[in-house]
Amino acid sequence: MALKTIFNVSEEKTAKLAVLIDADNASAKDIENILNELTKYGEATVKRIYGNFVSQNGNWKQAINSLAIKPMQQFAYTTGKNATDGFMIIDAMDLLYTGRFDGFCLVSSDSDFTALAIRIKEQGATVYGFGKKQTPEAFRNACSHFTYVENLSNYEDPLIKEVVNEIKEVKIEKNVNEVPIQEIKTETISTLPLHIIKQVFDNQDAEWITVASLGSQLKLMKTDFDPRTYGFKKLNDLVKGYPKIFQWDERTLDNGHKHLYVKLK
Repeated sequence: MALKTIFNVSEEKTAKLAVLIDADNASAKDIENILNELTKYGEATVKRIYGNFVSQNGNWKQAINSLAIKPMQQFAYTTGKNATDGFMIIDAMDLLYTGRFDGFCLVSSDSDFTALAIRIKEQGATVYGFGKKQTPEAFRNACSHFTYVENLSNYEDPLIKEVVNEIKEVKIEKNVNEVPIQEIKTETISTLPLHIIKQVFDNQDAEWITVASLGSQLKLMKTDFDPRTYGFKKLNDLVKGYPKIFQWDERTLDNGHKHLYVKLK
């Protein structure tokens, strides 16, 4: 009897994402960067943009065509009323109830989508928010992860990064020995959330934790936390960039994998 060989090949499932863009509260120049960022989380199987493209949103034409985004035309029926928000919310709920998506990407700086983000999360899907730094806190906190669009365009500029690092070094050397860790302020791109970082370490049983664990806890406590907000591409770089605040140690485990451990000084 011939033996039947069975090959069991398991492939990692790629998350399916729906990208919904509020054309009234987003910029065409940011969309390509946003879509590139989303590749970290899954595949954008649906890409839709909502707005009145026959009037003030003609600047979206090139981005819509080159990035294969489906325009969802919404005429303004009355003056002073935003029909686009309602159209996008209704469409998002229709897509949610199909059960086809693992996550939704909401591109807007408008707090009107706070309730939508909460409802999507209640259904068990992940919500990735993208907006400007002036996005209201309510919407940022309603998302599972929130990314500032400014971080997607600025952090790779070598000149900006060089200037930021020079300022950071001067501020750290000047201030770090004058005040306790809870009060340290750096006037770089943004102020490091030291009270939250300290709380993460206070909640741990061990003095040393992995940088990966630090990052995941920070994301839970501050949904818009992103090392790029503070001038660093990765959290590892941020930890090493603040030697007066963090002490780090690279350890090789029994399985040969290297992990970066960190503690507060």
